[in-house]
This record gives sequence, structure tokens and C-alpha cells, in this order.
Amino acid sequence: MIQFLKSAARGIAAARTYGAGWIAGPIGGGFGFGGITSTAGKRVSSQTALTHSAVWDCVRKTAEMVSSLPVDHYRKGRDGSRDKVEDDLAEIVKVSPNSEQTSAEFWEGMVAAMVLQGNGYAERLFVGSRLVGLRPLLACTPERTQEGAFRYNVLDRGKRETLPADKVFHLRGFGAGDGLGMSAIRYGANSIGAALAGDETAGAYFSNAAMPAGVLQSEQRGMTPEQSAQMQDILDRFTGSRKAGKAMFLPAGFKWQQMQMNPEDAQLLETRRFAIEDVCRWFGVPPIVIGHAAEGQTMWGSGVEAILLSWLTLGVNPLLIRLEQRLAKDLLAPGTRRREYFEYNREAMIQMDSRAKGDLMLKLGAGGTMTANERRQRLNLSRHPDPNADALLAQAQMTPLELLGRNDT
Repeated sequence: MIQFLKSAARGIAAARTYGAGWIAGPIGGGFGFGGITSTAGKRVSSQTALTHSAVWDCVRKTAEMVSSLPVDHYRKGRDGSRDKVEDDLAEIVKVSPNSEQTSAEFWEGMVAAMVLQGNGYAERLFVGSRLVGLRPLLACTPERTQEGAFRYNVLDRGKRETLPADKVFHLRGFGAGDGLGMSAIRYGANSIGAALAGDETAGAYFSNAAMPAGVLQSEQRGMTPEQSAQMQDILDRFTGSRKAGKAMFLPAGFKWQQMQMNPEDAQLLETRRFAIEDVCRWFGVPPIVIGHAAEGQTMWGSGVEAILLSWLTLGVNPLLIRLEQRLAKDLLAPGTRRREYFEYNREAMIQMDSRAKGDLMLKLGAGGTMTANERRQRLNLSRHPDPNADALLAQAQMTPLELLGRNDT
């Protein structure tokens, strides 16, 4: 994702070139560098939003979670079975999308773009008619043609070009009813702007050594501008968190009267706490995921586990479905979509302790759901050579009364 964040200059140039309201931001697309002024007075763009720790961590945690999950290319069999397809397309999606990035790095950036700005773009690289790679587009402006199709204006390393829809992998986020995802930066500008303003206020507050206001009292009258400037210079030399506790020398006839103000009285801490929780709503991430516990809530326990499972179900899983469908629609040939598909391994999202995992494996085996070798494969163990390891087994404690005592073997 850092590679995407370093492309600000390209995006600004694209904005100046194309003059579009929806421009590619530093991580792929959506409401970009121009930003929007929030009601708090802060200019909110993809760059400024990511300077807030809650925005950064919401985007990072979601992108890292999705990009770290295994994904495979499958082909359906006529009998309902399925087989993994290990072809060039699977290698592009799973291993190496381009010459510079690993799959985790590439999908991390694409998902971050989709989450933050609603859209992520990558150029589909071809040799003849064969797809050989995906390259992220860092400055991309989509627009509709008169025929209703998309075309994409791209600025890359000073070169401008227009790519047709069949040359661009366009990952759309929430609310893509018109073909474009909705940007959290655009619609959440007021919430994010308030969070940025709270951070700025806190920084200014503590830069004054947590003593933001005070007055110099004197019985003297008629101070000249030079004397006022001299007194201000004295105050400046003793202002700042690194100078806290330093003794101040005042001229005769002057005394310092501090005006007490603390973060609790100013409700600064409460404002910043609420801002974190408000930002999390925009990105669909529970505060506990980014290390923020609500008042009275701990970071451990069954309640936290339930929150994490809810996030995986309601937050991450919809993103996986969106990715699976977009991969099939854009990368699979139309004639193969009925029998081929991509699927993420959802079970990799949940890491259980050894006892819980052992209980689950036992139940899957005793209930005739999985063979021993299927369970071993799930635990990343090699296959067992015994033929019985491929047989389905089931417990038989519940036996009809008329069969008790019988031995038909």
C-alpha cells in the first residue's frame, strides 16, 4: 500500500490535466487530492484522511485481512465435484500479478483503494490475446462514453492515454449502482474532518505544555510596543512541552496568573474518543479491531470474540464476495463462467486455539462429514497412506433396540 501512497504528484497532475471531480487518489481511485472542506474547516482528501490514525488503521486492517486470505481458481465437475485450476490466470491472481508486486501487495493496494475511495483500478496486461498480468493504475479517471461504456483516462509517468474498459480491471466498492463505488472520503468528510480538527487541537494544546492560557499581571500602565514585544519574547521562550517545569524570570512589577484548563474540562479527550468511533462507522470496522475499547469494555473475552466474528461476517465477507464476482466477470472468459470461479478460503480468517480446533476435527470426523485425509489436508498435514483414511466414518451409539446383542458380522 505504501507504493500507492507515494504517488500523490501523479494524481495531482491527473486532476489538473482532466479536471474531473472523481479522480484517482493516491491509492487507486475515488475522491482524490482536491478534497472537500468539512464543516470543521479541515480539507479532507485521501492524503489528509490517512494522517488520522483511525482512518489509517481501518483501511490497513481491512486491506491486510482480505489480501492475506488464500484464493483459488476452481472448475466445477458434472458430478458436483470441483477441482483447482493451476493455470496462468491462477498464478496472476494468487502469486505474481506483475513483475514488481506479490499478490498480497497488489491486492492490499486494490482493496485499500476500494475501501477508502470506492474504486481501485489496474491495467490488464496482454501478450496477444493472453492475459499476462495486472498493473495498478495510480492516476485514473473513469468517464462514460456516448455508448454508455466506461473508458479510463490514465496519467502514468508523464504519459497520457485512454484505455477501453476491456483493458482495465475496475474494482468497485459499496454503492456501485452507476458503475462507480461511493467514496468514504466524500461522504464521510464531516466526520473525518472533525477527527482531524480534534487531532490538530490536541497537538496545539500540548505544544503549549498543557497550559494553553495565562495572563501577565502588572500595575504598570502605558507599556510601549517595544516593552510588549519584550514580554512576548519572554513568554515564547518558556512555551512548549519540552520546556515544561522550567523556571520563568519576570521583570519587576509583573506576575504570572495561570488560567486553569485541562483536557477533561475542555472535553478534548471525549471528542477524540467519539471521533475514532465515528470514523470506524464509515469504514465498517469495530473500534476493537483497531485497538480502541469503548468505555467499560476490555480488549479480551468472549464479547470481543463475538465482535470480531461479526466483523468477519458483516464486514470482510461482503468484500470477498465482491472480489470473487469481479474476478470472474473481468478475468474469466464469458464461456467459462458457468463452470469456473474464484473462491476465498473464509476459514483462514478464524484462527482457533488447539483445543477448539481438535474438538472441531473430531466432530467433523465422527459425524461422517470429512475423511481423515480431508481433515489432515485442512490442518496442512500430508495424506495418510492407509486406504481407510479416505473413508467416511460415523458414530453408532444410537442403535435400535431390536438390534442390540446381534452380531451379523
